[in-house]
Amino acid sequence: MPKVQSHRDLIVWNKAMDLAVEVYRLTSSFPTSERYRLVDQLSRAAASVPANIAEGQARSTAKDFAHFPSIARGSLMETQTYLMLAVRLDYLTDTEAAAALDLITEISRMLTALQKSLRAQQWRQRTVCRPLSTVSCALSPINQIVNEAA
Repeated sequence: MPKVQSHRDLIVWNKAMDLAVEVYRLTSSFPTSERYRLVDQLSRAAASVPANIAEGQARSTAKDFAHFPSIARGSLMETQTYLMLAVRLDYLTDTEAAAALDLITEISRMLTALQKSLRAQQWRQRTVCRPLSTVSCALSPINQIVNEAA
């Protein structure tokens, strides 16, 4: 398993980017009256998911990183809620929203696995590997764990 050097190496970040692109694609057909309402909120929430993963991975310790998957999950659930609202408002059909909603479920599982891995890494750091010189040494098993959750 290759060492995680950047947030771009994280599968969960790539999936979150796919979700953001899908949300932008879906909202392009919304009524113009929703441009500064639902479209804006949905786009921001979807873009926040990969942004928070990236920000967390850039932190200097696994402890700092561990906080960001929960923030990303909050944005993910916000995205899900707005998509479901768009379906209820008949801006999207269930079929149109299905791929994005399925991706949300997958990303949620991956964020849970990432958070568990980071918490376990924190425990190992306290008991075995003080001091941690870089987050990347702590993150090498993360893609494997995240893949298992997908």
